[in-house]
Amino acid sequence: MKLLVSSIDRILEKAESGSRLTLEDGIALLESDELIPIGLAANIVKTRLHPEPVVTFVIDRNINYTNICQVKCRFCAFYRSEGHPEAYVLSYDEIFAKIQETIECGGTQILMQGGLHPNLPFTYYLDMLKAIKERFDIHIHSFSPPEIVHFSEISGLSVREVISQLRAAGLDSIPGGGAEILDNRVRNYISPKKIPWEQWMDVMVKAHELGMKTTATMMFGSVETLEERILHLLRIREVQDRTNGFRAFIPWSFQPVNTDLGGETATGVDYLKTLAVSRLILDNVPNIQASWVTQGAKMAQVSLSFGANDFGGTMLEENVVRAAGVSFRVPMDDILNSIRDAGFKPAQRNTSYEIIKNYNNN
Repeated sequence: MKLLVSSIDRILEKAESGSRLTLEDGIALLESDELIPIGLAANIVKTRLHPEPVVTFVIDRNINYTNICQVKCRFCAFYRSEGHPEAYVLSYDEIFAKIQETIECGGTQILMQGGLHPNLPFTYYLDMLKAIKERFDIHIHSFSPPEIVHFSEISGLSVREVISQLRAAGLDSIPGGGAEILDNRVRNYISPKKIPWEQWMDVMVKAHELGMKTTATMMFGSVETLEERILHLLRIREVQDRTNGFRAFIPWSFQPVNTDLGGETATGVDYLKTLAVSRLILDNVPNIQASWVTQGAKMAQVSLSFGANDFGGTMLEENVVRAAGVSFRVPMDDILNSIRDAGFKPAQRNTSYEIIKNYNNN
């Protein structure tokens, strides 16, 4: 046991000194029970990247334009088949109303994602973007890589051309949804009809090459091994070295309720350790986001001392995680108080992580 601790100490010293961690280093950290030292090291790295005691958040809304999906992932409780009594496709007017409400609440970003609908044409999405931009001054952070590949398949256009047309119509940036675990063994089990990890990454690379920024996510705690979890991080780090296109990384834990996959959700210790190791390995990704949507405000607050520098979005609406039995809601005042009580200064940001409003401690 003493040897293991000293080995962990050496790994953490590497990270704190700015040296890169290896696959073996990452696995050793996740296998270790040295949660507090790992968290302290992640906090040191975070502070080096973000020396000011500021924690940011964005006022946003998650709009799911349809829950009809032909992929039917085993871990998802949100999707419905076409013809199901709970299936829906939002009208443009319904989407406009949600955006108007977001702007009235001070929102600057909408995150639009939906199921892979088998019968909506590509023009539905292009016309939606154009109509939003004609009416509203808001950042559209939307359409994950699986959706973009789906658009390519239904339109006959290349992925690059799809992204170009979406961008011309008003798309500003791409979220990291659909990553789950970037390993095909895991993907073939939990989402056999979804794109392989190489295709997910190819969408991101093409977006970066076209000048678009994106985020990356990881849904952990389903069936992946610790090695596969670390490989996910290393694959993001490798692409970030080439493109510098990822603005942020958001790890969140699998929520099993109401899903075909079932199982247990990750513990708080596992969440904090995975978050901290993400900060240590992803030395070239500037921001690590807490996940209050799956963990709640208290755990998100603790994560601010385990490598996270961003509290995420206010999420005036969230449907996918809620469908899996988790329904955390964090009012604006609670976000501000959570950040302050953890010893930081809250600041509202935009999607580019530019601070647009600082909040005093009154």
